[in-house]
Amino acid sequence: MSDIAIQTKTTIEQQLKKKILILDGAMGTMLQQANLTAEDFGGEEYEGCNEMLTLTRPDVIRNIHEIYLEAGADLIETNTFGGASIVLAEYDLQDRSREINMVAAKLAREAADKWSTPEWPRFVAGSIGPTTKTLSVTGGVTFEADRYLLYTGARSH
Repeated sequence: MSDIAIQTKTTIEQQLKKKILILDGAMGTMLQQANLTAEDFGGEEYEGCNEMLTLTRPDVIRNIHEIYLEAGADLIETNTFGGASIVLAEYDLQDRSREINMVAAKLAREAADKWSTPEWPRFVAGSIGPTTKTLSVTGGVTFEADRYLLYTGARSH
């Protein structure tokens, strides 16, 4: 573990002892308000894949992070709610899951660093949403497969 990671962990623990930390709001709602087009997503085949915007419109994602930070958020979440490979497979993007998650984490970290001060540090939390598949014993996704997907998603953050 790097010195930076150790320092960040200590700082968030210290902040939690001082105050209740405020988490940002809904990324999806903010993206809907941005009136994005299919072109913003990288084409019609990716329209609706909010995670793809991390690669195609990082400026939009960064701006949303900064809006929440400006409003007083202590923690911002990465744009990775649907970043699991099984979810991204719906757009044939399963092989880009790690790339998307890593870039999303970097964008959030850069925004948090820009707004952080020694008196008011800002933090990033990796967002891992549920998959779009239901667990099943007769097909679909098994618990073990779902657990593995969540594990790989967490490692990407």
